[in-house]
Amino acid sequence: MKRIANALLVGLFLSVASHAFADVRTDVVQYSDGDTKLEGFFAVPELKSGEKRPGILLIHDWTGLGDYEKMRAKKLAALGYIVFAGDVYGEGIRPTDPKECGVQAGIYRGKRDLFRKRLNLALEMLKKHKGVDQSRLGAIGYCFGGTGVLELARSGADVKGVVSFHGGLDSPKPEDGKNIRSKILILHGADDPFVPRKNIDACLAELDQWKVDWQMVSYSGTVHSFTNPSAGDDPSTGSAYNKDADQRSWAHMKMFFDELFGK
Repeated sequence: MKRIANALLVGLFLSVASHAFADVRTDVVQYSDGDTKLEGFFAVPELKSGEKRPGILLIHDWTGLGDYEKMRAKKLAALGYIVFAGDVYGEGIRPTDPKECGVQAGIYRGKRDLFRKRLNLALEMLKKHKGVDQSRLGAIGYCFGGTGVLELARSGADVKGVVSFHGGLDSPKPEDGKNIRSKILILHGADDPFVPRKNIDACLAELDQWKVDWQMVSYSGTVHSFTNPSAGDDPSTGSAYNKDADQRSWAHMKMFFDELFGK
């Protein structure tokens, strides 16, 4: 019964959101990493002829690119950004079982070079859009994708800023912090049991070591996956939706991008 209630909540969340995106155009785009087929998603606001807008790369959580990320992409596009939701896993790889999600995510957490390659391929797809102002690029990511956008920054990608929503925070190679060229915003559940304090401290120490411009906002009473209704409403599981933290984190992201790109 609880699973059905969660599904109804997610459906309502996505349905209500979809009505606000009438002027946003969307397109599914195929690209590749060698023999691996990838399938991304563009969300684009109405543009005047020759108009340029900031571009935002969006990276999915550990279930792969799905309806939730597409909704977020459309929501960003409604603010005026050109958004590309990238695909790290590959076309058709959209796990639903938590154990399989962990296996897929673990591949890229264990192979950071491959992770960064897939992230940068997605960034290149964003940059190919004729409406994107390539001097004004940013990235956001959720959970696995929150880890991903930090890896994108560590790869030396030419982005102005990245936003990690309830991402995994760590510092596997502190020396890679020297490559970071972007400002960083970390949005974190203060009671997230999946992100140890020692990992947070290591991540922030890396950013400080290399004098990165960073901000971190922690939301009290908030656990992992706080922006996603499919996480349910039971914080004791370690993952749960929190409406206040969802709305506050979105507002913090908007302020961050307004600072970088202008309103």
